[in-house]
Amino acid sequence: MRSTYLLVSHGSRDPRPQIGLENLSQLLSQKLPDSFPAVATATLELGPAPLHEQICSFGDRTLALGLTELQILPVFLLPGVHVAEDIPAEVEIARKNFGDKLKIEVRPHLGVQEAGLTNLLKTQMQEIAFLPNLLSPKWILLSHGSRRPGGNSTVEEIASKLGALTAYWSVKPSLSEQIDSLVRGGQQQIGIVPYFLFNGGITDAIAKNVAQLKQQFPAAELHLANPLGASVELADLIRDLIQK
Repeated sequence: MRSTYLLVSHGSRDPRPQIGLENLSQLLSQKLPDSFPAVATATLELGPAPLHEQICSFGDRTLALGLTELQILPVFLLPGVHVAEDIPAEVEIARKNFGDKLKIEVRPHLGVQEAGLTNLLKTQMQEIAFLPNLLSPKWILLSHGSRRPGGNSTVEEIASKLGALTAYWSVKPSLSEQIDSLVRGGQQQIGIVPYFLFNGGITDAIAKNVAQLKQQFPAAELHLANPLGASVELADLIRDLIQK
């Protein structure tokens, strides 16, 4: 059965994450076998309307195309409260609007693609690894972090595969704590890999924080990688989550 696909992200006042999401949706469209499948984007917060209204609007478009199935693709890296509770609640409201006319399914969130995301992060690390005079850096994987029990387990597993420490923006251990620990242990070259999808307000704040940490730890070389960004490879990971 053919379906339409709605990529759902958190939402931001900064326009860059939305631009990244739109680029990702276009890349996904190119990956799908049908020539006309509808792929759109929506946001959980800070959108033009509540998420359930955005889903209903796209549901109407789905029915107008003669299709009866809509797949929700949560573009989230962590299985926090948004993935576990907020999105399902909004989807349930939308389902009641359509009844049996439209099947709305929520696919697993992007963060379950652990192996693929690990490979993408390795690519981000390689961009730093080729810098001149960078010999044996120690890596820190920096994630937003979740207060939900078990919400950071995937980050810990990915960091283990990367041979990296973990640090979190919203929970402990913080980036400064991990850098302090490494510097006290004699490590001078440190690479920081943001486990974030797109540039935005938080990545700007991270860059500012890293600049401050360079002043705080003048003996250390701190190198900040880019977030994942929209790419063909990331679109492939989302495509693999689609129910065939």
